Amino acid sequence: MFLDRFSINVLTRSMIYAILAITVDLLWGFAGILTFGQAAFFGVGAYATAMLLTHVGSSPTLIGVALVLAILVPVMLGLIVGWLSFYYGSTPIYATVISLVFPIVVTQLIYSGGTLTGSSSGLVGYFGLPLGLEGFFRLSGICLVIVAVGALVFVRSDGGRILTAIRDNETRCAYLGLNTQRIKILLTTVLAGVAGLAGFLYANASGVVAPENTGFVFGTELVVWTALGGRGTVLGPVLGTIGIDYLSASLSGELPFLWQLVIGALFVVMIIVLPNGLAALVTRLTRRGRRHAPASAGPELVAEAPVHHKKKIEGPLLSIDRLEKSYGSQKVLEDITLDVAPGELVSLVGPNGAGKTTMMRCLTDGKETSGGVIRIAGQNIAGLVPNQIVALGVGRKFQVASVFESLTVAECLRMARAALDAPSFVTASDRLGLPSAAIEILQLTGLDRLLSTEVSLLSHGQKQSLELAMVVALEPRMILLDEPTAGLTKAERTTIGTILKKLTNELGFAAILVEHDLDFVRDISSRIVVLHQGRLVLDGSVDEVVNSEIVRTIYSGGDHV
Repeated sequence: MFLDRFSINVLTRSMIYAILAITVDLLWGFAGILTFGQAAFFGVGAYATAMLLTHVGSSPTLIGVALVLAILVPVMLGLIVGWLSFYYGSTPIYATVISLVFPIVVTQLIYSGGTLTGSSSGLVGYFGLPLGLEGFFRLSGICLVIVAVGALVFVRSDGGRILTAIRDNETRCAYLGLNTQRIKILLTTVLAGVAGLAGFLYANASGVVAPENTGFVFGTELVVWTALGGRGTVLGPVLGTIGIDYLSASLSGELPFLWQLVIGALFVVMIIVLPNGLAALVTRLTRRGRRHAPASAGPELVAEAPVHHKKKIEGPLLSIDRLEKSYGSQKVLEDITLDVAPGELVSLVGPNGAGKTTMMRCLTDGKETSGGVIRIAGQNIAGLVPNQIVALGVGRKFQVASVFESLTVAECLRMARAALDAPSFVTASDRLGLPSAAIEILQLTGLDRLLSTEVSLLSHGQKQSLELAMVVALEPRMILLDEPTAGLTKAERTTIGTILKKLTNELGFAAILVEHDLDFVRDISSRIVVLHQGRLVLDGSVDEVVNSEIVRTIYSGGDHV
């Protein structure tokens, strides 16, 4: 009713591109994975469609087959790219490099495809869906709305918040039992299929596909459109893509020699005035409302029975036999042998550089050790990654509070339960089910009244308490704590001490505590283990260790022991 043929044609293309921008936003804006490879999945979907319709035929059945291929082929490629990008130990930079190389490889394959792919000329003249210009406009709009609504529902669900958690703190996610590599591979695979669907729409609506549809330049444009629209918002990239693509098409006709200069100048102005994109104008208001939400808006705390009914362990829960850790020729840990039973709170003390944190790392990552054997609940952890060790019943609290700054207190606690109780990917629950021990920590520290508060607004002590509650919510057999009282007030230290004694004495948790505050250690420990220069030099009761001449010598900087 209101648009001319030029506008309908350009907006049809722009809406298809906006579907692609949503996939970039889910990967980059929400999961923190900067990718330039979505254009390649889009191009593969478009070429799969065009090649079938060109070389085989264009009957309704074949169009249906083309749709299946346009989704299925990118999905298979997405699985391969995801696996190459997110194997255990890979870095975000490596994943970005893979996303840069992938579209270059796809483009070169198209150039070398001869008549099959049309080489540099592309494919044109095939017959697809018989919808006409207005029909494709409506179809593209409907698909964009469906994808956008689906993305919004997903990212606002309990399960969708996992993406934000990975972006904020992937290490903490792994130590909450989440397989972050698998999640990122699955996300890449699914979104490759969505990009392929967009490619199918484009091939039918435009009637032509070219190598430029798969290239690095187009992939970069998608990233720029997402950034200018406002990443991490879904709707921002949609509006940014449609607006910028339509403006570019209009200016290229009216100002053929200057339009790129005008668009570039607008980009610079946008980056200076709104560095977080157009959507920042709206999200500032929504974030302010979210931050100041009243306590009554929080979810209902519900005590739940344990999800995992762990069998009783005969003998020590943790058994370390001649543990060693070396960096080249430098030995950090040597000949460490130690057993910890359920209900024990063993404090690990020693001067800086003694190897305490290194030992904690070895207990939670089976790939860290250089020698010796570590068994948890009777199982050798050699070669196991952190999320697999968490599944054995180990929870780790880091020296610096390791939480999710962009989430609320309640959302952080839900992340701690995600590996035990699968969250919904379509809804956000109004109840928060936690073990009674975790609820008691929240009540003792006042966090039960701050469930809707964003974590970035919490004090240092509150973040420490929240991390401890998250670890306890995992229902572990054993908790590893690295200086949990660092930077806390005397009252906060007393609260943490009370919680730890209750967890071990009454609930049967085993705990290993790294701590420099000997007064705190004396009050809560059942045993104290002393490390010095990577060796275990003393293992005894609190009185034996505190009054030991060896400990006085170590802490006074005396001769080596």
